[in-house]
Amino acid sequence: MRVGRCLGLVRPVGPVVVGISLGFTLSLLSVSWVEEPCDLDPVVTLLHDGGVAARKPSSISTGHEEENEDFQPRILTYEPVQQAQPRKIFRAKYISTELGIRERLFVGILTSKGTLSSLAVAVNRTISHHLDNVVFFTGARDRKVPHGMFVVAHGDERHIWNMYQTIRYILNHFISEYDYFYLAQDDTYTQADRIKALVGHLSMDRLLYMGSPEEFVGGQTQGRYCYGGFGYLLSRGLLLTLQPFLENCRNDILSARPDEWLGRCIVEYTNTQCVEQFEDLQYYHFEMGKNSDPSKEDSVQFRNAVTVHPVSDPEQMYRLHKHFTQIELQKTYEEIKKLQAEIKNVSVLAFDGNRSATWPIGINPPFEPKTRFEVLQWDYFSEDHIYSCMDGSAKCELRGIDKLDVADVIEVAMVELNRKYKPVLHLKKQQLLNGYRRFDPTRGMEYILDLQLEAVNQKGRSGFITKRVHLLRPLSRIEIIPMPYVTEATRVHIILPVTFQDREQVRQFLEIYASNAFTTGENAVLTFLFIYEPYEAQQANRDDIFAGVKAQISSYERKYPMVKIPWISVKTESPSQIKFMDIISKKHQVDTLFFIATVKTNIKSEFLNRCRMNSITNWQVFFPIHFQDYNPDIAYHGEPLPKTIDLVKEAGLFDLSSFDEACFYNSDYMAARTRMATDVQENEELLESLDLYDMFVRYSSLHVFRAVEPSLHRRYSYQQCNPRLSEEGYHRCIQGMLQGLGPRSKLAMLLFDLEQGNST
Repeated sequence: MRVGRCLGLVRPVGPVVVGISLGFTLSLLSVSWVEEPCDLDPVVTLLHDGGVAARKPSSISTGHEEENEDFQPRILTYEPVQQAQPRKIFRAKYISTELGIRERLFVGILTSKGTLSSLAVAVNRTISHHLDNVVFFTGARDRKVPHGMFVVAHGDERHIWNMYQTIRYILNHFISEYDYFYLAQDDTYTQADRIKALVGHLSMDRLLYMGSPEEFVGGQTQGRYCYGGFGYLLSRGLLLTLQPFLENCRNDILSARPDEWLGRCIVEYTNTQCVEQFEDLQYYHFEMGKNSDPSKEDSVQFRNAVTVHPVSDPEQMYRLHKHFTQIELQKTYEEIKKLQAEIKNVSVLAFDGNRSATWPIGINPPFEPKTRFEVLQWDYFSEDHIYSCMDGSAKCELRGIDKLDVADVIEVAMVELNRKYKPVLHLKKQQLLNGYRRFDPTRGMEYILDLQLEAVNQKGRSGFITKRVHLLRPLSRIEIIPMPYVTEATRVHIILPVTFQDREQVRQFLEIYASNAFTTGENAVLTFLFIYEPYEAQQANRDDIFAGVKAQISSYERKYPMVKIPWISVKTESPSQIKFMDIISKKHQVDTLFFIATVKTNIKSEFLNRCRMNSITNWQVFFPIHFQDYNPDIAYHGEPLPKTIDLVKEAGLFDLSSFDEACFYNSDYMAARTRMATDVQENEELLESLDLYDMFVRYSSLHVFRAVEPSLHRRYSYQQCNPRLSEEGYHRCIQGMLQGLGPRSKLAMLLFDLEQGNST
């Protein structure tokens, strides 16, 4: 029993003991029993006969070294590979340039000095707003170029020379920017949309010479050229192929006509013939007879024509343009009707049936407000009055564009009603009972008209009916208007008029302006305009009312040595913006950019940049709409005044009635002032009754641009309106003063508290 128990205990550890014993035995057998010296000498020796001695056990061979020679380690230094300096990669300014994307069509019009101001102008007016780039090529021209035209003069009236110079100019300036080049004479009418559509369907990698083919007369050249009267298309690949041989054409080819000379050059050196049809596309043209009336031409060739030639005078050019525009407009209306019918048919299969097709078909659905604050407001109007006015009045007279808009809508409604009910009924408008309109930003201006009509049937019997009509003036396609180039590097001259009443506010103005402009090095010059009354000017040497302000200016000049703050003193009994600007304009250069400010205005750098960008010489003046603080005693009645005022409706409003601030160039002011001089001689009170805004609107053709400006902040102060202003200007001043008192909710609460106090 005891032996069995012992075996049971030993049996689990038996294999472990056997394994350990076997391991020790094997390790002892592998150890060498020969003693070796523990020196570090090399163990490999060279024999006299060139052989190598046997290596001792457990030794390491160190290579072929001589006997008893000490081992000398050698350090290999790391020498990095010299990499060539990376070549600077040129990146194009525009993605289209880097990707090789080109415009489709360049248009060149061949004109002359005698027709540049007549036929060429007519061509420009009929095609320039449809095409991206139109250039007029002429031999010679007058000093004055017609407005809005890009004219290239070659300096010689020879026709062949002008054609050669035109092709050369295109190769040097436009060959990398366009795929196709269209050349025509100034007595050719071109249907711009059709030539664009034709080019839009052509492959860009073809050698194409397309127009009206004509046979060569005389000479050895075999083939056909494109007649210049109907215009012709040249592909970019064709011109690049022709480029090396252009000088040869000028020296070797003789011809009486420029189009024939170009055709011979193309045929001989590129082996490309003029074609009228290419890739199933036809170049349609029509030859106009003398004294022909476009409205009476009804042939298929005329209706499909891309070009018409010859055009005798500008009037005929305009008649042609009107006729083809009507044709295209009618085609557009027919396409719209087809699309509307297709939408209506497809909408039957929709989940909601016909209700899924919004009215009018093809126009965006009405705007759906998410909250009650987004609900669009309907304005009620009659034929003479509107009951939602800009000044907050309940009722005001329809005038100007609003009256024309209402009259046009009623006229369109009557035309559509008669079109619908004829010949059964003939409808005549009696009066407009109710009118409603609202602007939907997703689709346009909507109208609802309740019309009282007189209906006359085919038997002559009449009666009165009332019809409700829904109309929509949809938003048209957005068009990008090209603007002249402007830069933010222009220096702004800030003119700050200061009167006796404004002295106390100058200190705060300078503190804010210094932090926004002086410390940041803003490219602007601040000029003070001190306005003296006649009596105050006489006492200026002994008791200057602006002495304190001038001392503040001197202290800021000492604090900022790089800043100079000039001032100008004027004496007047009746201050006005135009009188002041007459003095300031003479003291500055013509290209000076002015900003007229007030002592209550907080000016920031962001606004000065927008002043530079929105004021464009000979193009646009800028009248910003500042944010006007409410009277703090009303806006924060019974509440602590905040340290900073945010742009929220409870704190103030954008003052639409104020035109005190203005950005404009001196040259634009001088031009408008010159036009105004004649009226001033007849009525000198205009200098006092008109402000700068009225002057630019009446006496200049510039764009008068107005926009809200969050970076232009004006503090509240009581404003006294000048009684010498015009009736409209004085009304604007009073309206702005009343609106700037406080929000209507606060005013209502104050009136309520006042009435409660009086009743008790």
